[in-house]
Amino acid sequence: MTMAPPSPDPSSRTLIDDLLAEQQRLTPVERFARKHDRGALPAQARYYRDLIPEAKPKPGQQYAFAVDLDACTGCKACVSACHSLNGLEAEEIWREVGFIHGGTAENPYQQTVTTACHHCVEPGCLEGCPVMAYDKDAETGIVRHLDDQCIGCQYCVLKCPYDVPKYSERLGIVRKCDMCVGRLSAGEAPACVQSCPHEAITITLVERNEVLAASQPGTHMLPGAFDSSYTKPTTRFTSARPVPENAQPADNAGLKLDHAHWPLIGMLLLTQMSAGLFALACFGCLEWSPAIVRTLATVACLALHAGLGVSVLHLGRPLGAWRFFLGLRTSWMSREILAFGLFSVVASGAAAACWVPPLGFLATPLIATSAVLGLAAVFTSVMIYVDTRRSFWGLKFTAPKFYGSTFLLGATVGAAVLAITASGTTAALQLAVTAILIRIGLFAWRSRTLAAAEGDPAHPACHSMRIIRQLLPWVPAADFALLVLSLLAGLAAIGSHHPIFGILAAAFAMISTLAAQVLERFTFFTTCPAPHMPRGVPA
Repeated sequence: MTMAPPSPDPSSRTLIDDLLAEQQRLTPVERFARKHDRGALPAQARYYRDLIPEAKPKPGQQYAFAVDLDACTGCKACVSACHSLNGLEAEEIWREVGFIHGGTAENPYQQTVTTACHHCVEPGCLEGCPVMAYDKDAETGIVRHLDDQCIGCQYCVLKCPYDVPKYSERLGIVRKCDMCVGRLSAGEAPACVQSCPHEAITITLVERNEVLAASQPGTHMLPGAFDSSYTKPTTRFTSARPVPENAQPADNAGLKLDHAHWPLIGMLLLTQMSAGLFALACFGCLEWSPAIVRTLATVACLALHAGLGVSVLHLGRPLGAWRFFLGLRTSWMSREILAFGLFSVVASGAAAACWVPPLGFLATPLIATSAVLGLAAVFTSVMIYVDTRRSFWGLKFTAPKFYGSTFLLGATVGAAVLAITASGTTAALQLAVTAILIRIGLFAWRSRTLAAAEGDPAHPACHSMRIIRQLLPWVPAADFALLVLSLLAGLAAIGSHHPIFGILAAAFAMISTLAAQVLERFTFFTTCPAPHMPRGVPA
């Protein structure tokens, strides 16, 4: 029979034996509590609640970032923490660290700056989104992006003057900082706040009325930041040191090309071509034969639907675009989608009426309606870029470009098509002369604008002109060469007495004009720099 081991003599137990036995009986929660009482927790534990408000926002208040510039050393711990906690992609950054410098040789000034989403009182991203993929929480004021609602149109990227939303090619959507709303709701500080070793970032409560009152035209959060009157940002930057008047971001002098947005280039040119052709066809209903009007209306309809098809390539999730009506109240992109949708329906009816004899009596009114809708749709395209508040995309620059392209492409393509199809010599001649005059006028206007910008640092197009001169020096020469080629080809087509030569000249005039318009639209996108918060020294 096996005998049980004798019980240890109680007198032989040591303190270690008692502590080990006690440790085995403690739950994980009790062990954590004991460590907390002994101060044995990591030093970061004291940040769990210290740097956020004790109470939730009251009516009229919202959460906001507060940055103590004097405490920021530019260590980028906040950037790393944000990236790790949110599982961002390699090139995706929601919080950045920039650099401001200025002052004099005797009293120089330099300052690192950490920035993220400013959770604006009137967020441009929210107002611009066509499918309401943004939500500003009524209680906390946090501007959240709704990933499942996003269609990847990237209009919020153009609308935000602080370069906050970031587009993910892999996911086909935009994402942005949400102030770690899950952590805040649990009483913990956001990742960037908790990770800062110098407590440079905190969460505070701000009165929205005070933010609105402080965001007057001409006010800026920091040197180089966009005018606060646009979106009314809530982030507060404080410093005991006065910021010199000549302070500016370290990357202020840096030049780089922005995205070309090739699908948008194709969409804009093709839809504007269509609107121009319908406008000319409407005029032609009074003077030209039904065959000429039918040809122009058909080509216009084909160009419109080709442009709308190309536009889909700019969407990360095109199947969700049917929800565009959600943003009609505030978004010019929603209005553009609606305008071109109506234009497409009526234009298809106009083209059909031209080819189906029983519907012939509807051709003229439908073409006229298509012309009006087309020009109205071009206006919504103009306003999409004007509404971003970028100086180079202002109304006085964008409207002449877009409507100039509308009538130039309509006249050029119309003349070439009529010459190729031999539908009407007189009409083709009239359109060719019109195209030449418009082409010369647009080139003269654009040259004058860029010349004025080159000598005036305060000119809205000055920065864009610098980009052209330094990064795209071949553009002015190429534009002039295409002008000469298109004019020579157009004049040759007008003066030709040989049908084949006239057709070739008209086709070449059309191709060179299209190439010039592609080049113009390329510079429109690439030389208009996106505004952003101060960044580091450019490479």
